[in-house]
Amino acid sequence: MGLEAPLIGAILFALLILLILFHFPIGIALGATGVIGVGVLAGWAPAMQLLATEPAGALSNKELALLPLFILMGTFAGAAGLSADLYRLINSFMGHFRGGLTFATIGACAGFGAVCGSSLATAATMSRVALPEMTSRGYEPGLAAGSIAAGGTLGMLIPPSIVMVVYGFLTDQFILTLFAAALVPGLIAVLFHFVSIGILVRLRPDVAPAGVRVPWRQRFGELWATKAVVTLVILVAGGIYSGIFTVNESAAIGTVFTFAIWAVRSRFDVKALWQVLFEAGSTTAVIYLVIVGAQIFTYALTLSELPEVLVQWIGSLDVRPLVVVFLFLAMYIVLGSIFETISAMVITLPFVFPIIIKLGLDPIWWGVVNVMVIEIGMITPPIGLNVFVLHKMAPTVPLRSIFRGTLPFLGADIVRLILLATIPAITLWLPKTLGLIK
Repeated sequence: MGLEAPLIGAILFALLILLILFHFPIGIALGATGVIGVGVLAGWAPAMQLLATEPAGALSNKELALLPLFILMGTFAGAAGLSADLYRLINSFMGHFRGGLTFATIGACAGFGAVCGSSLATAATMSRVALPEMTSRGYEPGLAAGSIAAGGTLGMLIPPSIVMVVYGFLTDQFILTLFAAALVPGLIAVLFHFVSIGILVRLRPDVAPAGVRVPWRQRFGELWATKAVVTLVILVAGGIYSGIFTVNESAAIGTVFTFAIWAVRSRFDVKALWQVLFEAGSTTAVIYLVIVGAQIFTYALTLSELPEVLVQWIGSLDVRPLVVVFLFLAMYIVLGSIFETISAMVITLPFVFPIIIKLGLDPIWWGVVNVMVIEIGMITPPIGLNVFVLHKMAPTVPLRSIFRGTLPFLGADIVRLILLATIPAITLWLPKTLGLIK
């Protein structure tokens, strides 16, 4: 095909960006561009056939069956008020420290985000739970909103993670290995956020007053009150890592369990059940559409040989692989501030993933770093999506104040990103220990 095919690939990518700028849904933009590309490069009959084979393949894939289960589990968990349970529990143990409600917010965001699977949904949910409490206790509004925006980014990293499932499917990586690899970086993320809060309240004690110490009896009462959350974590995470359940089985059990909690708390409100199912079904449909579109678009790019040309060009550069990695990280921080996590990832994977493999870098490690850097972009000025969600939920708090409130967490995230990008062994330690990789 010579230079003509790669040029067509470049035109396809430009067309994709143009469609997105005109507010076409990401999945439709990917699929339409891919069909056009395959039609031009291989014929319109194979292009039309992809519209049947790719959706059928996605819908019948047992690994992708995790998506509707995890999404439904998260939706039931949110409707059942498990986020508020987590917040009250952590607050009872840490609320008496200066900045204690911020610690509780970060911890609850991480825990609920892991179940919910969406940074934006976590930020929106926790804003209703935590923001009124913090502002009523005299916390600086920008810090209160900023901590929720930053905390919302943690859930996509801590397993079980929807975006990890999508990455594993698109790159043919084992989902359980990705979950294991993401666990330690997720805990490091929470720890670094806690450290940033500690430093901030030491330097500026006026932004986050200390609360009242809760008696131990009341703390144990809160622990008992959150037994549903604790049981859910044991069932899902414990079942997966102990090997008692497969990932699919754990997702199914977690979904049934959260449904039972919701049914008891809501007294099985049929109208509310319809709303939960509609919300989960809508989210699932959008993600499947993005996945199918990404598959078609990737097929078109493979035919154009553009990824291969880019791989050869990157390989010819006299630079260390780490330099290329950091260039990608800078690109993803920008993309993460504009697109939601899954969208930013699937648009770029056809180009980036072959280069990562060509450089001899570990695809499991890159999956974790890839998700992490896009999430950092979601609180990065000037277009951090999580910040805009918080501003929508709390319009009285200026955008500038929310961005300023995220800065301590953004600094901690950058340090964490550099650490995990330069030392892959931290990410790969747990899956190697569990025997998931050699």
